[in-house]
Amino acid sequence: MAVFGEFIKARIVTKQTPDKPRAKFLLREAENSYSHLLEVISKISISDSNANDYIKSCYDIFMEMIRAKMLVDGYKASGRGAHEAEVAYMRGMGFKEADVQFADQVRYFRNGMLYYGTIQNKEYAEKVIEFTKRIYPKLKQILIANK
Repeated sequence: MAVFGEFIKARIVTKQTPDKPRAKFLLREAENSYSHLLEVISKISISDSNANDYIKSCYDIFMEMIRAKMLVDGYKASGRGAHEAEVAYMRGMGFKEADVQFADQVRYFRNGMLYYGTIQNKEYAEKVIEFTKRIYPKLKQILIANK
């Protein structure tokens, strides 16, 4: 995966005035979605039949938080490659390369679910949920520090 600066050079990412109100909205949405995810997990066990739903929910949660940080910092990604650029931004947020690579893998598989009808399994959904539970507090801490 390319480094974030390459997405700027390719004009997939543009510099803009920081948009704190939109960032605050995205953070609130991610917080609500995360609470809902935990509630659903406590009531409905993870299975092969609902694995894709859990994976998509997790992806949306951590991507909204990354987008919020980008907006606070005055960046916006759009067009082809935007989601890759957002994942690459995690490096500048202090995440380990292994976390960046896993988030990119989730992005890739989520894309396959939406556009190619791929199905993931319970085991992979559990990994994505654990990843989300692990990075959510760090993402939230980063965003709260930038209010």
